[in-house]
Amino acid sequence: MQDYCTDYVSNTDYQAHPSPHHPLPPQNVIWILADQLRAQALSCNLDPNSRTPNIDNLAIQGMNFNRAVSSYPLCCPFRATLLTSQDHQQCVPGHGYPLKDGTKTIADAFNLHHYDTAYFGKWHVDGARQNPIMHIVPKERRGGFNTWLGYENNNQQWNTYVHGHTPQGEVPQYRLQGYETDELTNLLIDYLENTPQDQPFFAVLSVQPPHDPHPAPARNKSHFAWPTMELRANVPAGEDRRNQVKLELARYYAMIENLDDNIGRILDTLCRLNLDTSTHIVFFSDHGDMLGSHGLDGKVVPYEESVRIPFIISSPTGSSFGFKTGTTDALISEYDIAATTLGLCGLKQPDWLQGYDYSYYRYQPKISSGETNRSARKEPDSVIIKAIIPREGCDKAWRGIITRDGWKYVCFEDSEWLLFNLRDDPYEQINLAHQFRYREKRLALRALLQSWITEHEDTFILPKEDAL
Repeated sequence: MQDYCTDYVSNTDYQAHPSPHHPLPPQNVIWILADQLRAQALSCNLDPNSRTPNIDNLAIQGMNFNRAVSSYPLCCPFRATLLTSQDHQQCVPGHGYPLKDGTKTIADAFNLHHYDTAYFGKWHVDGARQNPIMHIVPKERRGGFNTWLGYENNNQQWNTYVHGHTPQGEVPQYRLQGYETDELTNLLIDYLENTPQDQPFFAVLSVQPPHDPHPAPARNKSHFAWPTMELRANVPAGEDRRNQVKLELARYYAMIENLDDNIGRILDTLCRLNLDTSTHIVFFSDHGDMLGSHGLDGKVVPYEESVRIPFIISSPTGSSFGFKTGTTDALISEYDIAATTLGLCGLKQPDWLQGYDYSYYRYQPKISSGETNRSARKEPDSVIIKAIIPREGCDKAWRGIITRDGWKYVCFEDSEWLLFNLRDDPYEQINLAHQFRYREKRLALRALLQSWITEHEDTFILPKEDAL
């Protein structure tokens, strides 16, 4: 076992983050990654339909990032940037595009620190366009994980095939016997039970639900009656359409409850194995789902139901290192999750892995320290949102910016599109993009968006000023 003290970040002022004098014991991390779960669909985020007691407990015991963002609300681009922290433009710009051979991932970073790394479930960054359900991801394209049991893509949660490898060798493709989330959770639990307790690990559980077509186990479906579903305020009127949305919502929430049940199983396993005092759980989604809001379904549009994702960090129980709890409006996105995850374990971020480290939100600040800078870099006050390749809800490429003080600006290359004050208009029902009185705000946000585009070497061209 290596000397972990030599790997810790030291330029911070939070009490629990390690130093050579006060080393943090080796920490484990589990990512639980849902698919198409919007931030608004959890009971801890005040959804009246949702039943998520285990996720709620993660939020109570941890930090709920209630303004987390999917910068590119589409599976493949989000997941590739999640794993690599590279910009979508240079990484995976849309569906059906693979990660480049030899691309380093967060697993490589953890491997450098002698962590065991494991991945279970949906991958969706190997570029399979034909029959992704049965596609075999080559071992060298599985992100560097020591254990990898998954599949490229699948929207049939009762008909899931997985393949991969363990340290003992290749695992041929086989069909899971039950519902996908239940079975993938079984694989993660089996991994936890067979990993030595003195071996730190980074594990990922990546499930398809609650992605449509919304099949759920009968035990969960029975808890949600469609006529009782409450709709968001921005679902248009029209009885037939609203009833259709309610039907989908009942199935959607049943799948979320099933995921929550399985998170409860994971928490019970960690307690049983005495791993609960050394394991961080990071729960999030790749993007949201419109589900009738603004008359739309799916994702890849800049509205809150599409771009806003749940993001919760629940840290080890019973720790003496002073983990904070609560909520924050920090604008964490997929660019930052790898850096933040390494920071939770006190591990240095390699040069090839970018992103902002938000891990200090989980630690109490030093009371006696004279230092004031929590990070060597200024915390971002905005985040870019985008769709590089047109898809689903919009047939044009678009770019936008969300600011921490609650403004959202979105445009096409040839015209304005959207401007919202989210603090006054959380359901985005008043588009200010073409109101003259907000021209100066548009110009300021446009300049901020241009700085993001320049920094990330994006090829998008903002509309000419005379078009504003």
